[in-house]
Amino acid sequence: MNEPPTAGQEGRLDSWKKIAAYLKRDVSTVQRWERREAMPVHRHLHDKQGSVYAFRSELDAWWGGRSARLAREQSSAADTVTAGDEDPPRAHRHRWLWWAAAAVLACAGAGWWQLVRTEYFWKNPLANAQYRSLTDIEGTQNAAAMSRDGSQVAFLSDRDGPMDVWVTQVGSGRFQNLTRGSVPELVNPSIRTLGFSPDAALVSIWTRQPDGSRPQDISLQAAPTAGGSLRPYLGQTAEFDWSHDGRLVYHTTAPGDPLFVQEPQQTAVRQIYVAPSGVHCHFPIWSPDSAFIYFVRGVPPNEWDIWRVSTRGGTPERITFLNTRVTHPVFLDGRTLLYLAADRDGSGPWLYSMDVERRIAHRLTSGIERYTSLAASEDAARLVVTVATSKSTLWRVPISDRALTETGVTRVALPSSHATSPRFGPDKLLYVSSEGGRDGIWKLAAGTSAEIWSDPRARITGAPSISADGRIAFVTETDGRTRLHVMHDDGSDPKVISDALELRGSPAWAPDGESIACAVNQNGTPRLFKFSANGGSPALLVSEYSIDPVWSPDGLFVVYSGADVGTTFPLRAAAADGRVHPLHSLILTRGARRVSFLRGSNTLVILRGEIGNKNLWQVDLDTGMQRQLTSLSRNFVIKDFDVSSNGQEIVFDRVQESSDLVLIDRVHH
Repeated sequence: MNEPPTAGQEGRLDSWKKIAAYLKRDVSTVQRWERREAMPVHRHLHDKQGSVYAFRSELDAWWGGRSARLAREQSSAADTVTAGDEDPPRAHRHRWLWWAAAAVLACAGAGWWQLVRTEYFWKNPLANAQYRSLTDIEGTQNAAAMSRDGSQVAFLSDRDGPMDVWVTQVGSGRFQNLTRGSVPELVNPSIRTLGFSPDAALVSIWTRQPDGSRPQDISLQAAPTAGGSLRPYLGQTAEFDWSHDGRLVYHTTAPGDPLFVQEPQQTAVRQIYVAPSGVHCHFPIWSPDSAFIYFVRGVPPNEWDIWRVSTRGGTPERITFLNTRVTHPVFLDGRTLLYLAADRDGSGPWLYSMDVERRIAHRLTSGIERYTSLAASEDAARLVVTVATSKSTLWRVPISDRALTETGVTRVALPSSHATSPRFGPDKLLYVSSEGGRDGIWKLAAGTSAEIWSDPRARITGAPSISADGRIAFVTETDGRTRLHVMHDDGSDPKVISDALELRGSPAWAPDGESIACAVNQNGTPRLFKFSANGGSPALLVSEYSIDPVWSPDGLFVVYSGADVGTTFPLRAAAADGRVHPLHSLILTRGARRVSFLRGSNTLVILRGEIGNKNLWQVDLDTGMQRQLTSLSRNFVIKDFDVSSNGQEIVFDRVQESSDLVLIDRVHH
């Protein structure tokens, strides 16, 4: 039987043949593993399907969780025994009996190992748990944290109007508002925003200053659980975790979210890891034996996985290979990790369990409920989760000379109950509808809605783009592979322009209809490329971090989003030939990256505000002057929008979420 690759090897393998040789398998086997087992393989930026590369370190980590099962799948040896005429009959019988006994033992051992490896004996760690509602109060509750002894829970709620930090003693039925509107921005679903001090006397609160782009703009404040004024807790820190023996791990908001460890009773700290620029590290936690820091590493908003690094520092190890939204890891015991993760089709997040040694994940929840936060007591005998449901609808607002409130908006009547990503075209409105876990592109024209494209196996990523002559470009993902599609506005003549690259974000037609700009993932960094509408090799347009392009109406330049810095990201621009195009400084807040031009002008419409609550503004790119277009309440959460062809109205999608906290008490035997 072939041996697995040696851990710790480095370097790049630049073809299927080299990848297969490294894993000591044939090419067809490793190609199947890439399709079915999420083997980490990257693709070069041209059209040849077979042109790929992989990193030895990533293959080593992936192999570590799957080697035994995959090796057995490739093992097909058969033992054959022949005896010559010269062997005596007695020796022949003894030899036959020996081989028979060996075969029986081998089969029994293989069968037992197969049962163990496939976790035949696995049991749901929450199988005998007791579930009960904790909040069941008015408003939306989320971002729960739990004290070490499991007796107190802190959470965010808008029960009194603004989003505030609340705390409750489990079983008391009493809820105390700790902030009372004093902290303007609290919502950040990308991190763990609340925590408890080890003695549970304080609730730590992630806070953000209005700018949010400088390290000093982010800090942790603390509110006494008994009530009182906020006080500083950890400056220039976004998240933290205390070990059982009093050690501290935390990360700052500097590029790469560097992770630091501080020993008890010491002021000196040591950096144990920093990610490449543009990559983030969130949700750090100590392993139960305090040997590792587990954390979520990736690129916002939805390309994440769980990694771990030694508390002494060094090269991190990848634990999951999901490349989707992953949050809130917690340990139940020395080997059992719980976390929240969305599926590749965008559904969820769901609650998962994994044995960190075997690396086999199990989904613990079913149904349509989404889970948006998870926390545990120190002994993991008690958990608290946020269970949420959401819907998205489309709304219209006219562009006026004053900022309009919710009284000035109207809902768009549609046959579907979940509509997102509106895009205007000539005499039509496109949108994405998700029903029953299936994505489709719909067209609203002359008051009638009709589905023009769907594929039950594919998820639509980003939003569609409409050319001046009505053609539609959009990106889908199926089993981890992305495709750039083009079709007519009635769904006819569909074509795949590219299916060999890792596409990211939304595409954008150039005004002349000859090319499409879209971000391509290159070694973990999205960069803009130009794709010909007729196919062929794409051309690099922007070499720095760039995603979600929007062309100016005259086609002279393209505006795009840069890399996240803290909780903000910059808007930048490039000329049609890729050179830097001057742009007034525009720093926006994470949460929604959509921008759009007012047709025929050099005025940009943007979303400005807090992470969880933004309004529409317009910006004159020539003068830098800004004007607010809407002043909507927190109930109007906008994720995406578009401006009509005549520049008179905006259609946006409104996300409405309802959530409550649920306690999970595990039953030990």
